[in-house]
Amino acid sequence: MVAQAGNGAAVSSGLRHLILLELVIPALPKCSAILRSLATARDPEPQADRRQWKLVMVEKPAVPKLTRRDAPQKILIKIADITIELISDDPSMSLCLEGDMTRFRIAAGHPDVRIRAEWNTAAKHPAGQMIFDSGGLWRLYLDNQYYRFELTSPVFGKAPYAVALFNPDFTSGEVHLRPACFGAHEPIYPLRYPLDELLMLNLLARGKGIHVHACGVVDGNGRGYLFAGNSGSGKTTMAKLWESQPGVEILSDDRIILRRLHGKFWMYGTPWHGEAKFASSGRAPLNGIFLLRHGQQNERLPKTGVEAAALLFACVFPTFYSADGLAFSLAFCEAVNKSVPCRELRFVPDHHVLQFIQTNPG
Repeated sequence: MVAQAGNGAAVSSGLRHLILLELVIPALPKCSAILRSLATARDPEPQADRRQWKLVMVEKPAVPKLTRRDAPQKILIKIADITIELISDDPSMSLCLEGDMTRFRIAAGHPDVRIRAEWNTAAKHPAGQMIFDSGGLWRLYLDNQYYRFELTSPVFGKAPYAVALFNPDFTSGEVHLRPACFGAHEPIYPLRYPLDELLMLNLLARGKGIHVHACGVVDGNGRGYLFAGNSGSGKTTMAKLWESQPGVEILSDDRIILRRLHGKFWMYGTPWHGEAKFASSGRAPLNGIFLLRHGQQNERLPKTGVEAAALLFACVFPTFYSADGLAFSLAFCEAVNKSVPCRELRFVPDHHVLQFIQTNPG
Protein backbone atom coordinates (compact mmCIF):
# COMPACT_ATOMS: atom_id res chain seq x y z
CA MET A 1 0.00 0.00 0.00
CA VAL A 2 1.32 3.43 -0.93
CA ALA A 3 0.30 7.01 -0.30
CA GLN A 4 0.90 10.05 -2.47
CA ALA A 5 3.17 12.79 -1.18
CA GLY A 6 2.35 16.41 -1.89
CA ASN A 7 4.65 16.49 -4.93
CA GLY A 8 3.01 13.40 -6.41
CA ALA A 9 5.80 11.00 -5.45
CA ALA A 10 4.78 7.62 -4.07
CA VAL A 11 5.96 6.86 -0.54
CA SER A 12 5.63 3.64 1.39
CA SER A 13 3.11 3.36 4.22
CA GLY A 14 6.05 2.85 6.61
CA LEU A 15 7.63 6.15 5.59
CA ARG A 16 4.24 7.84 5.80
CA HIS A 17 3.93 6.76 9.41
CA LEU A 18 7.48 7.93 10.16
CA ILE A 19 6.53 11.35 8.82
CA LEU A 20 3.37 11.27 10.89
CA LEU A 21 5.30 10.34 14.03
CA GLU A 22 7.71 13.24 13.47
CA LEU A 23 4.73 15.57 13.65
CA VAL A 24 3.05 13.70 16.50
CA ILE A 25 6.04 13.48 18.85
CA PRO A 26 6.01 17.22 19.73
CA ALA A 27 2.34 16.82 20.66
CA LEU A 28 2.88 13.88 23.02
CA PRO A 29 3.32 16.04 26.15
CA LYS A 30 -0.11 17.54 25.45
CA CYS A 31 -1.59 14.06 24.95
CA SER A 32 -0.02 12.87 28.19
CA ALA A 33 -1.46 15.87 30.01
CA ILE A 34 -4.89 15.05 28.57
CA LEU A 35 -4.75 11.48 29.89
CA ARG A 36 -3.46 12.54 33.31
CA SER A 37 -6.26 15.12 33.46
CA LEU A 38 -8.67 12.24 34.07
CA ALA A 39 -7.27 12.26 37.59
CA THR A 40 -7.30 15.95 38.38
CA ALA A 41 -9.00 18.28 35.93
CA ARG A 42 -12.62 17.47 36.57
CA ASP A 43 -14.75 17.39 39.69
CA PRO A 44 -17.38 14.79 38.76
CA GLU A 45 -19.35 14.79 41.96
CA PRO A 46 -21.94 17.28 43.15
CA GLN A 47 -21.31 19.13 46.39
CA ALA A 48 -23.69 16.89 48.32
CA ASP A 49 -21.71 13.81 47.29
CA ARG A 50 -18.43 15.31 48.49
CA ARG A 51 -19.93 16.03 51.90
CA GLN A 52 -21.21 12.47 52.11
CA TRP A 53 -17.81 10.99 51.23
CA LYS A 54 -16.06 13.05 53.93
CA LEU A 55 -18.62 11.95 56.49
CA VAL A 56 -18.23 8.31 55.51
CA MET A 57 -14.49 8.47 56.16
CA VAL A 58 -15.22 9.22 59.79
CA GLU A 59 -18.07 6.76 60.29
CA LYS A 60 -16.44 3.80 58.48
CA PRO A 61 -19.69 1.83 58.07
CA ALA A 62 -19.85 -1.90 57.57
CA VAL A 63 -21.19 -3.47 54.40
CA PRO A 64 -24.51 -1.78 53.62
CA LYS A 65 -27.53 -3.94 54.39
CA LEU A 66 -30.38 -3.45 51.98
CA THR A 67 -33.57 -5.28 51.19
CA ARG A 68 -32.74 -8.69 49.76
CA ARG A 69 -33.43 -9.27 46.10
CA ASP A 70 -34.04 -12.63 44.46
CA ALA A 71 -32.63 -11.64 41.05
CA PRO A 72 -29.47 -9.75 40.02
CA GLN A 73 -29.86 -6.02 39.56
CA LYS A 74 -28.99 -4.68 36.11
CA ILE A 75 -28.59 -1.21 34.61
CA LEU A 76 -27.96 -0.50 30.93
CA ILE A 77 -26.21 2.60 29.59
CA LYS A 78 -25.45 3.44 25.97
CA ILE A 79 -22.60 5.74 24.92
CA ALA A 80 -21.55 6.16 21.28
CA ASP A 81 -23.68 3.15 20.25
CA ILE A 82 -21.84 0.98 22.78
CA THR A 83 -24.09 -0.64 25.38
CA ILE A 84 -22.69 -1.33 28.85
CA GLU A 85 -24.47 -3.55 31.35
CA LEU A 86 -23.85 -3.05 35.08
CA ILE A 87 -24.72 -6.08 37.21
CA SER A 88 -24.82 -6.81 40.91
CA ASP A 89 -25.64 -10.22 42.37
CA ASP A 90 -25.06 -9.01 45.92
CA PRO A 91 -28.35 -8.43 47.75
CA SER A 92 -26.66 -5.80 49.93
CA MET A 93 -25.69 -3.62 46.95
CA SER A 94 -28.10 -1.34 45.14
CA LEU A 95 -26.91 0.11 41.83
CA CYS A 96 -27.53 3.59 40.46
CA LEU A 97 -26.14 6.11 37.98
CA GLU A 98 -24.73 9.52 38.88
CA GLY A 99 -24.91 12.97 37.33
CA ASP A 100 -25.22 13.25 33.58
CA MET A 101 -24.72 9.51 33.12
CA THR A 102 -28.46 9.21 33.85
CA ARG A 103 -29.11 10.73 30.40
CA PHE A 104 -27.43 7.71 28.83
CA ARG A 105 -29.55 5.05 30.54
CA ILE A 106 -31.60 2.81 28.26
CA ALA A 107 -34.42 0.43 29.08
CA ALA A 108 -33.33 -2.52 26.95
CA GLY A 109 -30.58 -3.60 24.62
CA HIS A 110 -27.93 -6.22 23.92
CA PRO A 111 -24.81 -5.40 25.96
CA ASP A 112 -21.43 -5.02 24.27
CA VAL A 113 -19.76 -4.81 27.68
CA ARG A 114 -20.69 -6.50 30.97
CA ILE A 115 -19.43 -5.17 34.30
CA ARG A 116 -20.13 -6.96 37.58
CA ALA A 117 -19.92 -5.02 40.86
CA GLU A 118 -19.34 -6.51 44.30
CA TRP A 119 -18.04 -5.65 47.76
CA ASN A 120 -14.48 -6.53 48.67
CA THR A 121 -13.31 -6.00 52.23
CA ALA A 122 -9.79 -7.38 51.66
CA ALA A 123 -7.17 -4.84 50.63
CA LYS A 124 -4.93 -6.80 48.27
CA HIS A 125 -1.42 -5.80 47.31
CA PRO A 126 -1.23 -4.72 43.63
CA ALA A 127 -0.55 -7.69 41.38
CA GLY A 128 1.22 -7.56 38.04
CA GLN A 129 3.26 -4.81 36.43
CA MET A 130 2.29 -1.16 36.78
CA ILE A 131 2.05 0.28 33.27
CA PHE A 132 0.63 3.74 33.99
CA ASP A 133 0.46 6.08 36.96
CA SER A 134 -1.83 9.09 36.59
CA GLY A 135 0.02 10.86 39.37
CA GLY A 136 -3.32 11.41 41.03
CA LEU A 137 -6.28 9.13 41.55
CA TRP A 138 -5.58 5.97 39.57
CA ARG A 139 -2.96 3.48 38.49
CA LEU A 140 -3.08 0.76 35.85
CA TYR A 141 -1.48 -2.68 36.16
CA LEU A 142 -1.15 -5.55 33.72
CA ASP A 143 -2.10 -8.62 35.71
CA ASN A 144 -1.84 -11.95 33.85
CA GLN A 145 -3.15 -10.39 30.61
CA TYR A 146 -5.92 -8.66 32.56
CA TYR A 147 -5.98 -4.93 33.15
CA ARG A 148 -6.29 -3.82 36.74
CA PHE A 149 -7.21 -0.25 37.70
CA GLU A 150 -6.71 0.84 41.29
CA LEU A 151 -8.55 4.00 42.25
CA THR A 152 -7.63 5.98 45.35
CA SER A 153 -8.68 9.18 47.07
CA PRO A 154 -6.99 11.29 49.76
CA VAL A 155 -10.27 11.03 51.67
CA PHE A 156 -9.80 7.28 52.18
CA GLY A 157 -6.05 6.96 52.59
CA LYS A 158 -3.66 4.86 50.52
CA ALA A 159 -5.83 1.77 50.09
CA PRO A 160 -7.95 1.77 46.92
CA TYR A 161 -11.65 2.47 47.31
CA ALA A 162 -12.21 0.52 44.08
CA VAL A 163 -10.30 -2.09 42.09
CA ALA A 164 -11.47 -2.87 38.55
CA LEU A 165 -10.37 -5.88 36.51
CA PHE A 166 -10.98 -6.07 32.75
CA ASN A 167 -10.33 -8.73 30.15
CA PRO A 168 -7.91 -7.90 27.30
CA ASP A 169 -10.56 -6.38 25.03
CA PHE A 170 -12.43 -4.58 27.84
CA THR A 171 -15.74 -6.28 27.04
CA SER A 172 -16.01 -7.90 30.47
CA GLY A 173 -14.96 -6.77 33.91
CA GLU A 174 -15.44 -6.72 37.65
CA VAL A 175 -15.41 -3.78 40.03
CA HIS A 176 -14.53 -4.55 43.66
CA LEU A 177 -15.60 -1.79 46.06
CA ARG A 178 -14.33 -1.22 49.60
CA PRO A 179 -17.49 -1.00 51.76
CA ALA A 180 -16.03 1.42 54.32
CA CYS A 181 -15.81 4.07 51.58
CA PHE A 182 -19.53 4.11 50.77
CA GLY A 183 -22.53 5.15 52.80
CA ALA A 184 -24.75 2.53 54.36
CA HIS A 185 -28.06 2.03 52.51
CA GLU A 186 -26.90 4.33 49.70
CA PRO A 187 -27.16 3.24 46.04
CA ILE A 188 -23.77 2.76 44.40
CA TYR A 189 -22.51 3.79 40.98
CA PRO A 190 -19.69 1.25 40.49
CA LEU A 191 -18.09 3.09 37.56
CA ARG A 192 -17.76 6.37 39.45
CA TYR A 193 -15.57 8.84 37.53
CA PRO A 194 -12.86 8.48 36.34
CA LEU A 195 -13.45 4.72 35.94
CA ASP A 196 -16.34 5.11 33.48
CA GLU A 197 -14.27 7.29 31.16
CA LEU A 198 -11.21 5.06 31.49
CA LEU A 199 -13.31 2.07 30.47
CA MET A 200 -14.61 3.87 27.40
CA LEU A 201 -11.17 5.18 26.44
CA ASN A 202 -9.64 1.70 26.46
CA LEU A 203 -12.62 0.12 24.75
CA LEU A 204 -12.46 2.64 21.90
CA ALA A 205 -8.72 2.11 21.44
CA ARG A 206 -9.47 -1.52 20.52
CA GLY A 207 -10.69 -0.63 17.06
CA LYS A 208 -13.90 1.18 17.89
CA GLY A 209 -13.11 4.91 17.72
CA ILE A 210 -11.34 7.80 19.40
CA HIS A 211 -12.10 9.99 22.39
CA VAL A 212 -11.40 13.64 21.59
CA HIS A 213 -10.95 16.78 23.67
CA ALA A 214 -13.54 18.72 21.68
CA CYS A 215 -16.87 20.48 21.49
CA GLY A 216 -19.45 18.90 19.20
CA VAL A 217 -22.24 20.92 17.56
CA VAL A 218 -25.14 19.86 15.34
CA ASP A 219 -26.58 22.81 13.40
CA GLY A 220 -30.20 23.31 12.39
CA ASN A 221 -29.64 21.35 9.18
CA GLY A 222 -28.25 18.32 10.98
CA ARG A 223 -24.61 18.98 10.04
CA GLY A 224 -22.09 17.97 12.67
CA TYR A 225 -19.06 20.13 13.46
CA LEU A 226 -16.17 19.12 15.69
CA PHE A 227 -14.28 21.94 17.42
CA ALA A 228 -11.13 20.35 18.80
CA GLY A 229 -8.57 21.89 21.08
CA ASN A 230 -6.84 21.62 24.41
CA SER A 231 -7.75 23.63 27.51
CA GLY A 232 -8.14 27.33 26.83
CA SER A 233 -8.57 27.00 23.08
CA GLY A 234 -12.22 28.11 23.10
CA LYS A 235 -14.36 24.95 23.23
CA THR A 236 -16.64 26.26 26.00
CA THR A 237 -16.86 29.66 24.29
CA MET A 238 -17.86 28.01 21.03
CA ALA A 239 -20.52 25.88 22.74
CA LYS A 240 -22.08 28.92 24.41
CA LEU A 241 -22.11 30.87 21.14
CA TRP A 242 -23.95 28.06 19.36
CA GLU A 243 -26.39 27.51 22.22
CA SER A 244 -28.55 30.50 21.28
CA GLN A 245 -28.99 29.40 17.65
CA PRO A 246 -32.36 27.85 16.68
CA GLY A 247 -32.39 24.11 16.09
CA VAL A 248 -28.84 23.60 17.35
CA GLU A 249 -27.83 20.71 19.63
CA ILE A 250 -24.62 20.78 21.65
CA LEU A 251 -23.42 17.20 22.04
CA SER A 252 -20.67 18.16 24.48
CA ASP A 253 -18.52 21.15 25.34
CA ASP A 254 -15.45 19.06 26.21
CA ARG A 255 -15.51 15.34 25.27
CA ILE A 256 -16.61 13.89 21.93
CA ILE A 257 -16.34 10.35 20.62
CA LEU A 258 -15.71 9.73 16.91
CA ARG A 259 -16.59 6.40 15.32
CA ARG A 260 -16.74 4.99 11.82
CA LEU A 261 -19.84 2.92 11.16
CA HIS A 262 -20.78 1.49 7.77
CA GLY A 263 -18.20 3.66 6.02
CA LYS A 264 -19.40 6.93 7.59
CA PHE A 265 -17.86 8.99 10.37
CA TRP A 266 -20.10 9.92 13.30
CA MET A 267 -19.59 12.07 16.36
CA TYR A 268 -21.28 11.37 19.69
CA GLY A 269 -22.00 13.28 22.86
CA THR A 270 -20.65 11.95 26.15
CA PRO A 271 -21.49 12.30 29.87
CA TRP A 272 -18.09 13.92 30.56
CA HIS A 273 -18.84 17.58 30.02
CA GLY A 274 -16.78 20.69 30.62
CA GLU A 275 -17.47 23.99 32.32
CA ALA A 276 -20.63 24.68 30.29
CA LYS A 277 -22.10 21.27 31.29
CA PHE A 278 -23.42 20.20 27.89
CA ALA A 279 -23.86 16.42 27.80
CA SER A 280 -26.13 14.86 25.16
CA SER A 281 -26.61 11.21 24.26
CA GLY A 282 -27.20 12.23 20.65
CA ARG A 283 -25.06 11.75 17.57
CA ALA A 284 -24.58 13.35 14.15
CA PRO A 285 -22.68 12.69 10.93
CA LEU A 286 -19.33 14.46 10.99
CA ASN A 287 -19.22 17.18 8.32
CA GLY A 288 -16.29 19.31 9.41
CA ILE A 289 -13.34 19.44 11.80
CA PHE A 290 -12.12 22.76 13.17
CA LEU A 291 -8.91 23.02 15.21
CA LEU A 292 -9.51 25.98 17.49
CA ARG A 293 -7.19 28.95 17.92
CA HIS A 294 -7.93 32.43 19.20
CA GLY A 295 -7.29 35.10 16.57
CA GLN A 296 -7.62 38.75 15.67
CA GLN A 297 -10.14 37.91 12.95
CA ASN A 298 -12.13 34.94 11.73
CA GLU A 299 -10.13 32.85 9.30
CA ARG A 300 -9.70 29.22 8.36
CA LEU A 301 -6.51 27.51 7.28
CA PRO A 302 -6.82 24.17 5.44
CA LYS A 303 -5.00 21.23 7.02
CA THR A 304 -4.44 17.99 5.13
CA GLY A 305 -2.49 14.76 5.21
CA VAL A 306 -0.17 13.88 8.05
CA GLU A 307 -0.25 17.44 9.42
CA ALA A 308 -4.01 17.29 9.90
CA ALA A 309 -3.78 13.81 11.46
CA ALA A 310 -1.05 14.93 13.87
CA LEU A 311 -2.98 18.04 14.94
CA LEU A 312 -6.12 16.01 15.59
CA PHE A 313 -4.14 13.33 17.42
CA ALA A 314 -2.83 16.03 19.78
CA CYS A 315 -6.44 16.38 21.00
CA VAL A 316 -7.06 12.65 21.44
CA PHE A 317 -7.07 10.86 24.79
CA PRO A 318 -4.30 8.31 24.08
CA THR A 319 -3.43 4.91 25.54
CA PHE A 320 0.34 5.30 25.88
CA TYR A 321 0.60 1.89 27.53
CA SER A 322 -0.85 0.15 24.45
CA ALA A 323 1.18 0.20 21.22
CA ASP A 324 -1.78 -1.25 19.33
CA GLY A 325 -4.09 1.37 20.78
CA LEU A 326 -1.76 4.20 19.76
CA ALA A 327 -1.38 2.78 16.25
CA PHE A 328 -5.13 2.49 15.85
CA SER A 329 -5.73 6.06 17.07
CA LEU A 330 -3.11 7.43 14.65
CA ALA A 331 -4.60 5.47 11.75
CA PHE A 332 -8.10 6.65 12.69
CA CYS A 333 -6.96 10.29 12.68
CA GLU A 334 -5.49 9.76 9.21
CA ALA A 335 -8.66 8.13 7.93
CA VAL A 336 -11.06 10.75 9.27
CA ASN A 337 -9.01 13.60 7.82
CA LYS A 338 -9.07 11.95 4.41
CA SER A 339 -12.87 11.87 4.48
CA VAL A 340 -13.84 15.02 6.39
CA PRO A 341 -12.54 18.57 5.74
CA CYS A 342 -10.14 19.73 8.44
CA ARG A 343 -9.39 23.40 9.07
CA GLU A 344 -7.56 25.42 11.66
CA LEU A 345 -10.10 28.00 12.83
CA ARG A 346 -8.74 31.25 14.18
CA PHE A 347 -11.70 33.12 15.58
CA VAL A 348 -12.97 36.12 17.45
CA PRO A 349 -15.35 35.01 20.24
CA ASP A 350 -18.60 36.61 19.07
CA HIS A 351 -21.63 35.51 17.04
CA HIS A 352 -20.06 36.50 13.70
CA VAL A 353 -17.92 33.37 13.76
CA LEU A 354 -21.03 31.20 13.51
CA GLN A 355 -22.05 32.76 10.21
CA PHE A 356 -18.45 32.47 9.03
CA ILE A 357 -18.44 28.74 9.80
CA GLN A 358 -21.77 28.02 8.16
CA THR A 359 -20.91 29.92 4.99
CA ASN A 360 -17.45 28.31 4.88
CA PRO A 361 -18.06 24.78 6.15
CA GLY A 362 -15.59 22.98 3.92
